[in-house]
Amino acid sequence: MTVTLEKSVEDFIATPRQLFIGGRWVHAASGKTFATPNPATGETLANIAEADAEDVDRAVRAARAAFDGPWSRLTASERGRIIWRIGDLIDEHADELAQLESLDNGKPLAVARAADIPLAAELFRYMAGWATKLEGNTIALSVPYMPGAEFHAYTLREPIGVVAQIIPWNFPLLMAAWKLGPALATGNTVILKPAEQTPLSALRLAEIMAEAGLPDGVVNVLPGYGETAGAALAAHDGVDKVAFTGSTEVGKLIVQAAAGNLKKVSLELGGKSPNIVFDDVDPALAIPGAANAIFFNHGQCCVAGSRLFVQESRFDEVVEGVATIARGIKLGSGLDPDTQMGPLVSDEQLRRVTGFLDSGRTDGARTVAGGNRHGERGYFVEPTVITDTSPDMAVVREEIFGPVVVASPFSTLDEIADQANATTFGLGAGIWTRDVSKAHALAKRIRAGTVWINCYNVFDAALPFGGYKQSGWGREMGHEVLEAYTEVKAICTQLHI
Repeated sequence: MTVTLEKSVEDFIATPRQLFIGGRWVHAASGKTFATPNPATGETLANIAEADAEDVDRAVRAARAAFDGPWSRLTASERGRIIWRIGDLIDEHADELAQLESLDNGKPLAVARAADIPLAAELFRYMAGWATKLEGNTIALSVPYMPGAEFHAYTLREPIGVVAQIIPWNFPLLMAAWKLGPALATGNTVILKPAEQTPLSALRLAEIMAEAGLPDGVVNVLPGYGETAGAALAAHDGVDKVAFTGSTEVGKLIVQAAAGNLKKVSLELGGKSPNIVFDDVDPALAIPGAANAIFFNHGQCCVAGSRLFVQESRFDEVVEGVATIARGIKLGSGLDPDTQMGPLVSDEQLRRVTGFLDSGRTDGARTVAGGNRHGERGYFVEPTVITDTSPDMAVVREEIFGPVVVASPFSTLDEIADQANATTFGLGAGIWTRDVSKAHALAKRIRAGTVWINCYNVFDAALPFGGYKQSGWGREMGHEVLEAYTEVKAICTQLHI
């Protein structure tokens, strides 16, 4: 049994989708289209216009015209009201957006409806409030080579300009919100490139933003491939900043492409996050918590707790508990109300994850639960728990981006602090213990952007998110993200001349 699609969703996916440039729906300059598949079946879900360099040029021109024109003439409060309205419209269309997200990404409809959609709506409303709160400072100057001179000095915080935003496929609508909200609140204009695997909710969001009153050209949406549309955006001299969420490998390519005009860059990249369970913890809390840390969103989370460390005396108990949960997870179409885990997003991702599973077996790791593809139709992988690993194994070192956790024992706090940091990534971490002092002592030693204590996967628009080391540059959300989309201008006036 599956959920009956809303008529608006059926119509949306049945209509070939175009590019959104300058407030209008247009064909790709090349006339090319691509198919986005339903990951639960592998069959074509919708056909989408494929943007490339010429379309990027058109979108950059439209964004620049909007930045220099109607968008910059709005007051901060007018801008904030439009952004707030976007959040309200997302809520009004929540069921429709959740169905699009489930169809295109594969995630369970209930998860999209409970998490992705309300978090996206709330992000816009949170950022709308910041539009009227961007402030500079007055500065008292003491210039030693001009004795007696008086100055009025102050700073302004201004938008960067035209921003290219490239988002991933694991939380398509939510990642669009994370990017668009602060960029719009600070007065920038945007070219948004959704992932080619999941373009539908971003295209529907373009309609919602227009309905909210966003002026033409302020946000342009260009579905297409990273190698063409994404690369053209990152290198374009008319783009003042590029913001990217995705793999560390592609993030490095973005940095290289952006060097041409030294555009600003912010990056939210990969992770191999440690999730640490001490032996004093209540297993009724830690076991489902550890399972949620890795199996939420099919493990397709940059911050997934994919390295599970358990203090020795509790290791067997916790690992078997997580394995029991893994074996009981029901896989199926995201539109089936009984589904607890949907498919991976694409055939490419299926091959990547199963390749890591094969690598682990070849290297001598032991599979406690799962370890295989599930079924022959769609892109399903069994939730998997692996033990008996060594630090040099690929399953331990590399980001798998699937429902696969490697579990290892530890003995002391000093030992686990070193093991937790023994990675090139630094996005997130989890700590489970009754001892609050121990938890905070370890949290201070872990080099990661977010550390959860006795919880995991807690996100809020006010809570900054981002990584240390090769997990990225800058922060999403919170007031910290405003720095990523603004320039600071210092103004100095000599008085009494």
